Amino acid sequence: MASRFEELVNDDRVTIAFLASGIEGIKVRLTARGDHDAHATALLVNEESIVRSLIEEKLGDIIFGVDDQSMEDVVAAQLLERGLSLAVAESVTGGLIASRLVGVAGASQWFRGGVVSYASEVKFELLKVPVGPVVSASAAEAMASGVRDLLKADVGLSVTGVAGPEEQDGQPAGRCSSVSRSGERSTRRAATAGDRPRVRAYSAISALDVLRRALDASS
Repeated sequence: MASRFEELVNDDRVTIAFLASGIEGIKVRLTARGDHDAHATALLVNEESIVRSLIEEKLGDIIFGVDDQSMEDVVAAQLLERGLSLAVAESVTGGLIASRLVGVAGASQWFRGGVVSYASEVKFELLKVPVGPVVSASAAEAMASGVRDLLKADVGLSVTGVAGPEEQDGQPAGRCSSVSRSGERSTRRAATAGDRPRVRAYSAISALDVLRRALDASS
């Protein structure tokens, strides 16, 4: 992959650049110079296909959008295309996921709402999470199912975790994210280094990525 990138960088017509964008990921920018607009566009289309193929071959399904698409833009498009509604249950993120989702124009067409279940008792009483440790994959799954049922949505997304710096339930800073549909579940667990704002922000976009991948897999 590196050798192909080097070829692109040294190409007189096409250049490639990698732009770090914090928790939003890394942007790969292709620039082409052609004899006219149609020629430059054809070069970009061809090179984009090659770059996508190389990245997916080496790193898997990590490309989620093009141009100015955010993770929530892509999730919104997936839900609209499938005619599905979404509800979210948040703990460690404290409402960040819902805030990102309602920033998408037309969110009322597919977003039912969310529950910020920060206290364990809210998870137990409102979302019907079994009493016990709440920083676990099983608790995340129960939260996703619970908010889906509570808000009468097709899909439930949840995230629970520890913002830090202290541990909770014997777990370090990080999070568990889960997606629930009738008969389907998808869960991912990961630890995140950094201060509280970073853990919360990264947990929010990571949970949306879990949803993106689950919707892709179900199509």
